[in-house]
Amino acid sequence: MPTGRLSGNITQDWEPVVLRRTKPKAADLKSTKAVNQAMRTGAPVETVRKAAAGTNKKSSSAAAAAVVAPARKLDESTEPAGLGRVGAEVRAAIQKARVAKGWSQAELAKRINERAQVVQEYESGKAVPVQAVLAKMERALEVKLRGKAVGAPAPAGAK
Repeated sequence: MPTGRLSGNITQDWEPVVLRRTKPKAADLKSTKAVNQAMRTGAPVETVRKAAAGTNKKSSSAAAAAVVAPARKLDESTEPAGLGRVGAEVRAAIQKARVAKGWSQAELAKRINERAQVVQEYESGKAVPVQAVLAKMERALEVKLRGKAVGAPAPAGAK
């Protein structure tokens, strides 16, 4: 019997330890590896393919179409149809005044502290009119671009 620090009878008081696996997570059960393993062992496997899953396509069922139609009508009745674009009179007035001063679109943009693309969009009619930009153009070009007298010379002394 060993001698030393331990004195007295030595007994083994061991209890059995049971190690259990954690339950597999739902995502692990759905993986192709887990499905193939279950099919190999003969376990029942149920696979369901969702219609148009993972695509941008809309469902072609009549029920879905019936739900979408009223929502669209509601949106159209409460929301404005679209934002107004720059009118033909304003576009022509900007171009005419700019050419009369001998400026390019880039030069006008530089004088009003905007990008050249902004001036291009205003002259092509693609831009949604912003009052601040129109005011800057009026000051630089000295031409009215807002109100009833579009294209008329701006009054002297106007800021």
